[in-house]
Amino acid sequence: MLSSDLLQRRETQFTLWRPGPGVQPPVLVIGTFAAGNPNTLVGRQDIPLSQAGPGAPGLWILSVAQSGLADGVYHYWFQIENTNPADPATAPILCTDPFATTVDWRLLSPSLPAGFNNETDRQPASVIRLLNGRLSAVDPDGGSAAFPADPAPDTLPANNHLVIYELPTAWTSAQGSGTNERGVGTFQDVRALVDEAASGANFEGLDVLAAGRSYLTELGVNALELLPPADSFFKRSWGYDTSHFLAPDWELGFPDGQTSSTSNADLAALVQSCHRHGVRFFIDVVMAFGRNEAYQWIDFDDFYIADPSKSPADPDALTSRRGDGSQTFRDGFGSTTFRYTRPAPQPSYDPISGNTATDAPARALMYAYVTRWMRDFRVDGIRMDSIENVANWDFVGAYKDRARSLFQERWQQAGLPAAGADERFLVVGEELSQPLGLLRQGRLDALWNDGFRARIRAAILGQNSDGENFEFTVRNAMDCRNLGFTDLAQTVNYVTSHDVEGFRKERLFTMLEKSGFSGLDLQKRTQLAFVCLLTANGIPMFLAGEEFADQNDLFDGNGNVSENGGKEVDPVNFSRLQEPVRHSIFEYVSRLVHLRTSHPALGVTDTDFIHVDFNDDKRVLAWKRGLAGQDPVVVVANFSDFATANALTDANAEYVVANWPQTPPGRHWREVTQQRDVLPAQTGREPIFAWEAKVYTLA
Repeated sequence: MLSSDLLQRRETQFTLWRPGPGVQPPVLVIGTFAAGNPNTLVGRQDIPLSQAGPGAPGLWILSVAQSGLADGVYHYWFQIENTNPADPATAPILCTDPFATTVDWRLLSPSLPAGFNNETDRQPASVIRLLNGRLSAVDPDGGSAAFPADPAPDTLPANNHLVIYELPTAWTSAQGSGTNERGVGTFQDVRALVDEAASGANFEGLDVLAAGRSYLTELGVNALELLPPADSFFKRSWGYDTSHFLAPDWELGFPDGQTSSTSNADLAALVQSCHRHGVRFFIDVVMAFGRNEAYQWIDFDDFYIADPSKSPADPDALTSRRGDGSQTFRDGFGSTTFRYTRPAPQPSYDPISGNTATDAPARALMYAYVTRWMRDFRVDGIRMDSIENVANWDFVGAYKDRARSLFQERWQQAGLPAAGADERFLVVGEELSQPLGLLRQGRLDALWNDGFRARIRAAILGQNSDGENFEFTVRNAMDCRNLGFTDLAQTVNYVTSHDVEGFRKERLFTMLEKSGFSGLDLQKRTQLAFVCLLTANGIPMFLAGEEFADQNDLFDGNGNVSENGGKEVDPVNFSRLQEPVRHSIFEYVSRLVHLRTSHPALGVTDTDFIHVDFNDDKRVLAWKRGLAGQDPVVVVANFSDFATANALTDANAEYVVANWPQTPPGRHWREVTQQRDVLPAQTGREPIFAWEAKVYTLA
């Protein structure tokens, strides 16, 4: 197994790595939780830690055997001397264990003098269980992550047939009288989207979570990407302010009506439900910055850079180079950016190898982070946020390599042959300028393709993308090879993602409505966008709710989705699925999703444009997917107001598509979106309608 020395030590020791060089040794402040008003820590003990020894400089420990603690579930903090430049130097502060596997926001650190541990920086208690001389990760009620009878990873879909469903955990539901109730879509609620045996928690009455129903199976997606599920300081934004990297989000495990969070047990149950339904589980990881994370007090300068713009010569000040070669100052978006470039000032204990090293210490924290999530929660893929603000390609590549090696461990532990593992795990980076060097150098497996969003949104509005004529707006969207990608699994395409701020980035319904479209015209353009997404070269992904044309409800004062209104807080409204038109869109999208995950021709890196017609104000393009010898998928897409004359009344009305593939003897064509067979005489000659696409397969 890959080494993870500190995580192994934590089985028999309380550990604190790299506290500042204070006068006093760090202290373990530990006791048990007592419910009340307020909640309190009872049986408190303050036990000093000791240096681990000359072979592990910078590591402080307390062995279980020396602690004198009895078996039980404990809540604890470390008392250290502050290193954060924004607060009084060397003043004492109680902080969460930076390697805590569970945190409990019901119990915040007791106040101390000098302004620390006040209402803005009080830290949640870390939680651990001691049993028979060993420490382990548990929820406050003693429950833990478990995977009884988890399917082997080779039963899960390969990268080239993925459809990723990007899910925020801020949800809303209609309450009648035009009002909506906003709440937390907990791990239990998310599980009910997958598992027909579950019925949700905070949203138990929501139709998509009804017992006996597996909504994601109906939709057909086979990869669930949960927006950052690690514990976040903020209540129910979308999780991009991670505070406690090794702990699943406390709030996502704490539905209304429970007495404590069960985040470890609930997350494991969710992942196993995904696996049993053939759905891979992806996590969104935020490593560029942290918010109220413990090392901001334990060892600020070695882990963080306070304001990159004020330190232009600092090796951690600038972003990595974008696709155009430019660099800017790193942006923490209100959080504080980690250091991944500047080495530690002197050799220190390395939590991964157990030896000494001078690497930027934040790297080891993140290697421990991915180790915990890969081993304890059986993650099947990773989306890495804000690569340019991580700002170190060496670290990005090493992180990806470690994640892949951890998946190989799981694969081998299942007794599977080595072949097949690589195609069932993926590390995707969000770097919108698309520096393909990240792929060519093996630093990442895939990149977000934001250009697909820009091109398809322009196309369904009848416009060209910047610098391209209309034909190549479509061609470059549909075939990732035109952009320099060499395999469809290197690019994640989307029309809408969780990044809903900015020009043409809001939900698709909202963009089309603001552009003046409504009714059938809006529906047709939405469906046309999904045809493009689900038949293009690349891995398709869409934001939850787009499959039924959800819309933005929260805006800033100018009516835009922005940081000041809507972004990362506008919830998914699954209640809208019950509206007839939106349900019709859902069924349309579902048929396409099932085709994308199952048809061999859509799993190969191949696109052949067989027909282009721009005559007489038409914008009609047809493309074929599939290699020689495969049954093809053929798409005829009309990006114009043109429609075949008398198409619904004249049996001889037709639109001829040149170069239609041959029909093998005894076979016929079937149009997927309307689920109908094509008459032999109309093969390649069916009428077309404005702003509509048809998708054909052989039957």
